[in-house]
Amino acid sequence: MAKGAGLLRHAAELFQSHLCVKIFVLALTAVVSFYLGRHWSDASPQLVFFSGGSSSMDAADRGSLPSSSVSLSPNANVTFNASTLTTDAPPPAVAADLPSPPPQKATVGIVDANGTMTLDFEAGEADPDLAEGLDDGIAGSNETDAKGSGDGERKIRIKFDKFRVCPESMREYIPCMDNEEVLTKLNSTEHGERFERHCPPEGKGLDCLVPAPKDYKKPIPWPQSREEVWFSNVPHSRLVEDKGGQNWISRDKDKFKFPGGGTQFIHGANQYLDQISQMVPDIAFGNHTRVALDVGCGVASFGAFLLSRNVTTMSIAPKDVHENQIQFALERGVPAMIAAFATHRLPYPSQAFDLIHCSRCRINWTRDDGILLLEVNRLLRAGGYFVWAAQPVYKHEEIQQEAWKDMEDLTTRICWQLVKKEGYIAIWQKPLNNSCYMSRDSGVQPSVCDSEDQPNKVWYVNLKACITRIPENGYGANVSSWPARLHDPPQRLQEVEMDSYIARSELFKADSEYWNEIVEGHIRVFRWKEKNLRNVMDMKAGFGGFAAALIKQQIDCWVMNVVPISGPDTLPVIYDRGLIGVTHDWCEPFDTYPRTYDLLHASGLFSQEQKRCNISSILLGMDRILRPGGHVYILDSRNVMEDIIDIAHAMGWRTDLRDTADGPYASRKLLLCDKSIS
Repeated sequence: MAKGAGLLRHAAELFQSHLCVKIFVLALTAVVSFYLGRHWSDASPQLVFFSGGSSSMDAADRGSLPSSSVSLSPNANVTFNASTLTTDAPPPAVAADLPSPPPQKATVGIVDANGTMTLDFEAGEADPDLAEGLDDGIAGSNETDAKGSGDGERKIRIKFDKFRVCPESMREYIPCMDNEEVLTKLNSTEHGERFERHCPPEGKGLDCLVPAPKDYKKPIPWPQSREEVWFSNVPHSRLVEDKGGQNWISRDKDKFKFPGGGTQFIHGANQYLDQISQMVPDIAFGNHTRVALDVGCGVASFGAFLLSRNVTTMSIAPKDVHENQIQFALERGVPAMIAAFATHRLPYPSQAFDLIHCSRCRINWTRDDGILLLEVNRLLRAGGYFVWAAQPVYKHEEIQQEAWKDMEDLTTRICWQLVKKEGYIAIWQKPLNNSCYMSRDSGVQPSVCDSEDQPNKVWYVNLKACITRIPENGYGANVSSWPARLHDPPQRLQEVEMDSYIARSELFKADSEYWNEIVEGHIRVFRWKEKNLRNVMDMKAGFGGFAAALIKQQIDCWVMNVVPISGPDTLPVIYDRGLIGVTHDWCEPFDTYPRTYDLLHASGLFSQEQKRCNISSILLGMDRILRPGGHVYILDSRNVMEDIIDIAHAMGWRTDLRDTADGPYASRKLLLCDKSIS
């Protein structure tokens, strides 16, 4: 008995030891886990296994798969309800006959030089149904990706077909000005609504290549083009018939000739400019006055002859019964675009122009509480001049004198000073600050715009019948004289909303140095001085560094600096530098005639706009406004270049993709394109 009791006591002590406890717990856990695992395995999705080739597969099966393949469990498509893990409900039943998984298209990821994975390459043909869904209605092409696709989304690359040629009737087509479907349905045309932008809806835009006239010739180079252009390039004789007696234009065999006259200055623009200079010497063309606006410009002889005085003039006119005034101006090589004083602000910033000129421009400046002259006031730089050459200035008929009195009254109320009136010319000056506005009697109209007004916001913004405030800090008025202002960082640079971790002035200077180096290289390598470049557009102008570099490198051209609405509003800086430009949305067509630019320059435009716009629409618009024999320089991300090249080839452009100075592995590439002259 004593021996048996001792054995039991010894066994109990052994069981209570730490080692035995651990062994017992581990064994129990393993058994429970095994049975629970078997219970759940039928209700839950099984694993997806990566196979590098199984030895159990026969030779035929291995030959039908890539060296590395994905294997799915038999119940991979079974819906799994997570609630079965937390409730007592029985698991769902599994169907006896499971459908086979759909075939997977093999895709290959490519790592670019920056280490970014892209999925824009596919093994096999593209899904035609998916491709059809991505197309936005542009005939002659298959779109390459979904509009607005975000970074990292899968991209389908599809070959573009050749674009068709538009009908001959569209050779002067301007999409947002020739939208007859909308123009015939306008509720009112009383205020010039028909001369404003009315763009086609998405899917109904330009889908073909606008043809040139049958006998189109390479344009006559500047400065000879100021005096004459080929008739075959702008084959319209209406202006000769209507304005021949005013010394605007005449036809001599196969050419149009431009004597330099205008409605109010039939003896020539040079004599007219001399008269203005003598009336107000402080205007100082080419020094104090560098940027001008000519309203109702005709064939732009005023601006053409100011160029020789170092003044760049934006010449504007509506598309009206006098056929193709702006097209004649651009064929001559003079800065011009279609625009009209109607119901919306013009696409230029406040305090843009040093001088605004109107010679018989057929505008009633005093209508609707002076709303049109108030738009001139917004555009005019503080201390700038408004030159009006019109019948009310000098004619003594009662109706003309009433118009003059109305003009005197309105200009007095908006604090313009009549500096000089002589013959048929009157010249006013805008004040330098707001003191006159604030000292007017209470109740005097028009009122000053409220503090919430944003005078540089112009895209589809309605005109306002109020006086635009002049900045209290003097920004916009305190610009240097030309040519120093081209290189001095303007004060309005500080108002640009942008992400910048360094001083804006330093950024401005670095931008100028960068573009000067780029342009210098283009002149040397691509022989720009031999290309007779005259009308140039920078489609994403930034601070205007590209245009400034062309001036510094003495390329005899002018640049339309376009500031897209999708980026920082740098247009006031461009005008303060003594350059010209316009606000624009590249998701819509640009307001100019076909065949009006020699060179289109786009740096970073497509990578910025590809999520907003169909890039094929942008490129078709570029082809429309590019002269036959013209050139396109696109500096952009290598990720968008393949699409651009495909579309360029579909339009018949010759392309040459080159590395930048940063080398073959840089994130950006340079694409050179040429449009055939035939």
